[in-house]
Amino acid sequence: MISRATGQVVDDGEDGMRFGRRLTLLVAMVTGFLVLSGNPAQAAYYNTYTDIASTPNTSCCTGAQGFAAGSSYLYSIKNHTNFDDVSVIYRVHRTSGARVLMTNGTNNTSTNPWLGHGNDMTIVDIDGQHHLFVVTMNASGAQLVKLRYEGTTYYHAGSFQLRLNGAVATPSGISRVSVSSTAIAFMFKSGRTIYNGSLPLRASAGTVELTNAFTLQVDGALVNGAPVPDLATFTNQGFFYDAPRKVLYYPLTKANRSIVLVYRNVLPTTTGTAPAATDLSFRITSSKYSTLFEIEGVGISDGKLYFNTNRANADGAFDGVHVFNGYVAA
Repeated sequence: MISRATGQVVDDGEDGMRFGRRLTLLVAMVTGFLVLSGNPAQAAYYNTYTDIASTPNTSCCTGAQGFAAGSSYLYSIKNHTNFDDVSVIYRVHRTSGARVLMTNGTNNTSTNPWLGHGNDMTIVDIDGQHHLFVVTMNASGAQLVKLRYEGTTYYHAGSFQLRLNGAVATPSGISRVSVSSTAIAFMFKSGRTIYNGSLPLRASAGTVELTNAFTLQVDGALVNGAPVPDLATFTNQGFFYDAPRKVLYYPLTKANRSIVLVYRNVLPTTTGTAPAATDLSFRITSSKYSTLFEIEGVGISDGKLYFNTNRANADGAFDGVHVFNGYVAA
């Protein structure tokens, strides 16, 4: 049975006299209005979540990595920690929590050797067929892998090299921007920097030339209305770009704390530094999973913000897929 229980959701972690009287009254009224109107609206802050399904360790694969949210299903990669030589993919129904370990249709096993670290992925439909594009972070070979999937079975459909100014690029994040009749446009992320890149729609091999787009503000970013003193020391994870709303979600993690920063009005043509939103943020500080609560990737489906985790405490690993409570993207 798949647990649908609510996760641990504590955040460790607001004439002369007559004229004078009238003027005094007017000043008092204006002053009162300014005091009332000057109070900023409470920043939207989300710090609770619900478990949808666990993604247990397999005999080979213990590290939760890339994540993607589809219209009905959530996809989570787990890889061979410290080796990056083999991985598996879980598919979870986003409302029922029904979980399947997907099959590699090439050899009818649950594992594959193609995805490297598999740190992030995005969904692209091509000619009515579903595909996952996964960044491997491999220094050689393919830095981007294309998988075609039908139901719970997937197939290798392409391998690509990523280059930046002629050198191998190993971004840790990827998100689909747009799909036309001829091409797919992506955003890639390395550290805090966003890059643009594109592929011919039906390509199965080739080289993607990345171009520098913009940088994400982290230092000084507000979480629940206040800066996080050690945010610069958090680990980079994947990201998600909500193209219709022009909003980017960026998870950062440290030990049992995970934060998701939000960036509005972002486009592929954005340059310079994109400021983090001051009125919307997400954070989980877990007391139940005190050893590790690490959001690996995020995605929007039906307006809700889903994510996958590496979670651990003294009793072992409890990786899973989850949803933030109460948030609906506007």
